[in-house]
Parts: sequence; structure tokens; C-alpha cells
Amino acid sequence: MRVLFASMATAGHTYPLIPLALALRDAGHEVHFAVGDEMHPELDRLGLRPFRPGLVFGEIYAEDIAPELERVLPDLVISGWAVPEVFAEARRRAFPVLWHGFGRMFPDGIGLARPAGGRHLDICPPSLQDKGFTDERILLRPVAHSTPGEVPARTHEKLIYVTFGTVFGTDDLVATAVAGLGRLEAQVVVATPGRWLPQAEVIRQADVVVHHGGSGTMLAALAEGVPQVVLPQGADQFANADALVTAGAAVRPDAVSAEAVAESARLLLVDGRYREAAGQIAEEIRHTPSPKEVADSLADVV
Repeated sequence: MRVLFASMATAGHTYPLIPLALALRDAGHEVHFAVGDEMHPELDRLGLRPFRPGLVFGEIYAEDIAPELERVLPDLVISGWAVPEVFAEARRRAFPVLWHGFGRMFPDGIGLARPAGGRHLDICPPSLQDKGFTDERILLRPVAHSTPGEVPARTHEKLIYVTFGTVFGTDDLVATAVAGLGRLEAQVVVATPGRWLPQAEVIRQADVVVHHGGSGTMLAALAEGVPQVVLPQGADQFANADALVTAGAAVRPDAVSAEAVAESARLLLVDGRYREAAGQIAEEIRHTPSPKEVADSLADVV
């Protein structure tokens, strides 16, 4: 089977698609990836045949993908939520096509068109998914993908991981969080642009994750049962923070200050109820079909 993935050219939109793409590749299928140049080095490293459709830098428009559909002639198109014109053009040209999500269904008004109609490969645990998300879905376990790197050596019994993603991590925000967390008896590991870490490995060792509420970090922490301090900055992050707090797996400080961040992290370190709630979602994730299991079923979907 020849499969064409398409995504907006950011790690937050591309990386959630990679585990299924790798599972399809490992099963012997021919995988191609339509995305802007920024994502090509990592996709090349993984053997996923990336190419830039048209003059794409971020979003992919119908006129960009139309000639590529006729060139690749895929048996199945898998379109990220942020490139709705790929889904529409594939459907218009009668190619089998599925949506692929990056987390909870995002709210209106964040600059992305909400996908409608069709089947969704949904990586969000059902207990956290937007209650209005009623489209037909294929459940898919979220698996964190990160580029290889060295995990900092452990220096304390407790480890707090801090990241504010690829877009919202301002110097002031990082400095505020670190100033507060430095008061705790814990090792503080910080990922910033220019100093990215193998996030999945770091989160696996963490006792608390402090972040912006991005879907990738949220799901990676939940998969490991790690409680979270969430400081939402924009996009879908406020809705993600609300869902995590409602589930009992996170704290959202009342203010973005060193004192509030420190107190929130301290609470998660000493109150086991947050880790218990996060662990329940981790168990839900473990019982969701793996990328390999879903890859094995997609021929039947087609």
C-alpha cells in the first residue's frame, strides 16, 4: 500500500503523525510525507520520503497538493488537522483519506479551521476529548516522538522538566518558571529553542512537567502518568489546561509568577492524588490500539 501523509511544517503538527508513519513503513508499506522543508531532516532520517508540495512553508493548499496526488497516486491519504485542503482535495479526487489529530479537538478562533466530516485517527484519550467531538474515529495510542539526544545526568531524587514549546517559550516565561522552581529540592531540566532535549526520555524520568499546555507535551506526560503544571499562552492551550485540571492531573497557577509556579510544583510533588489521576489516564492510553495495531488495520479501512 502507498500512503501519503500531509502536515503543517511544525514539530507540533508533524511529530504526532510520525509513529503511525513509522509503523506503516515497518509493515512494508511505501510512505511519503508532504510537508514544508523545516521538517525534512528528521523525516529523511526516518526514511519517510518527505517532499515539499508547491511553494509550501506552512499550510498546504489545494493547488499545492493536487499535482502531488496525481504523481504519488496513494492508496490512502492521511491528512493532519491543520491542512484541511489536503483532505478536501483528496476526497474531491476520490482518494481514500483520513484525518489525523494532534490532541484534543481545538476550539474555534485559534486560527485553524476545525475539520468536519470523515473519519479521524484520534490520539486523544476519550476521557479528555472534547465532548462535542462526535465524528467517527479510529482510536490511536499517542506515542511521543523526539529526535535523539542526551538526557542530563540525574542529580536529585526529584526531577522537574520545563518546556514551553517551539512557539511560546519566551525568555521571560522561562526565567520566571526557573526562578520559582529553583527554590525546590529538585533537579530542574529546561528545554528551550536551540537546546532541545529527547523529550520522551526526559518525561519518562520526570516527577512533574511544567509546560504551556501544548498537545504534544500534554499527551507525552499523560502517557507516563506524570502530573503537570500548565501555563497556557495561546492557541488550544487554554482548553487543554482546563481539561487537565478537570481530570485532576494538573494544576494551573492563578498567576504567572515565580512564587505561583513553585507552589504549584510543590503541591504536585507532595500530593499523590495528582499522580494517581495522571496514572489513570496513562492506563487508558496503554489500552488504546498501538500505531502498529492501527497500521495493520488500515488496509481494511481502505
